Amino acid sequence: MAAIDPSAIWSHEAHILARISDALEASNFLFIRANWDESSGHAPPEPPDPMWRPGIAEIEPEPAAMASGTELAQWFGEMNAL
Repeated sequence: MAAIDPSAIWSHEAHILARISDALEASNFLFIRANWDESSGHAPPEPPDPMWRPGIAEIEPEPAAMASGTELAQWFGEMNAL
């Protein structure tokens, strides 16, 4: 079965445990980040990477896109018209 579907290497329970692990890591990160002391002189922690799962390719993060001034003005104009 794993030859047809690589995600079949893990059981459903293993996938659920990986999801729980990701949620706990995200929760810990958010707690630490919310209580981070900017005056400590240390760099803030980086967000955790999700646990690898079989059958799921690595996702390349998209570069952050900034809106132009014209786009922002248009967006605020639309929000103001609501």
